[in-house]
Amino acid sequence: MSEQAKVYYSDLRCRPGVSLLDKLKKLIRRAGIGEIDFDHKLVAIKMHFGEPGNLAFLRPNYAKAVADVVKELGGIPFLTDCNTLYPGRRKNALEHLDAAYENGFTPLSTGCQVIIGDGLRGNDDVEVPVAGAEYIQTAKIGKAIMEADVVISLSHFKGHEQTGFGGAIKNIGMGCGSRAGKMDMHCAGKPDVDKSVCRGCGVCMKNCAHGAIAFDENRKAGIDHGKCVGCGRCIGACNFDAVYNGNDSANDELNYKMAEYAKAVVDGRPAFHINIVNQVSPYCDCHGENDTAIIPDVGMFASFDPVALDVACADACNRMPVMPGSLLDENLRACGARDHHDHFTNVSPNTDWRSCMEHGEKIGLGTRSYELITVK
Repeated sequence: MSEQAKVYYSDLRCRPGVSLLDKLKKLIRRAGIGEIDFDHKLVAIKMHFGEPGNLAFLRPNYAKAVADVVKELGGIPFLTDCNTLYPGRRKNALEHLDAAYENGFTPLSTGCQVIIGDGLRGNDDVEVPVAGAEYIQTAKIGKAIMEADVVISLSHFKGHEQTGFGGAIKNIGMGCGSRAGKMDMHCAGKPDVDKSVCRGCGVCMKNCAHGAIAFDENRKAGIDHGKCVGCGRCIGACNFDAVYNGNDSANDELNYKMAEYAKAVVDGRPAFHINIVNQVSPYCDCHGENDTAIIPDVGMFASFDPVALDVACADACNRMPVMPGSLLDENLRACGARDHHDHFTNVSPNTDWRSCMEHGEKIGLGTRSYELITVK
């Protein structure tokens, strides 16, 4: 049996004179963040800035608290995320920064810079080999994140329609992948074109190094999957969202690849992980809206082990009652509903978050066995 990882937990109760930010700083110090050598080190604080319109994402105050501790320990922090694969307001660095600023993540509010990890169009990446990987050869990770000396994940723990939930592993695995990396995790890597949206501008063809894109008699683009290598650069190049990821992998395979990408991000350098389990919405913060929370707020968790951390958070969530009127409550009350005895599977029945945790343990990302230590 593997040795238990230590996961530190603090509830969200605040007596007069002590704020949640005070409690967060105390939590991460007790969890051992000070054991990392931060002296003049560049520190990537990986988080999700939230799709505009969604109000469940973590407030920037949490990011400032973590950045303040890093600076007190001698580090040079920056907040980061990589561009999205899907259409939205975070698909290139300019829109992504606008979205981050709109949601309150600015150098003035957080005390550190905001850098989009995979560049202007999501093509600025580094190919990283992954020891023990079974599903990928190399992980395509945002270059700025790989150039950091230390990685800290600061995650909003919530439900997810493909992976069951989004926690530390999704934040650093899927979240640190460039556009090509997200293609690699989500599908066989062969994009398609929505001809009804295509403007025939030719930018996608100019960005294809393999001659896989041609235009028909109506000046609509098409992709030859026999020539396409699945790099995803045409997706990033299109200004009209006409090129898209059209072939999702099965959810378990997505979970396996995500764990392998997470290992690529943390291997060979110090890493520390924080999950804030509040406003546990049923779906990802990538949505431009958020549904009501499925359970009451739980607390804050921190660990050096992302697998143990995510499992501890999932276990804590499953001990919570169902929030009346939520999607979870609705699903359980539906005619013929099957209770899976897991809140996240009951929200999205085609998902199994345990497959990600099992694979993460198998490849050496962490352990599912943990000791929960409460910090008052």
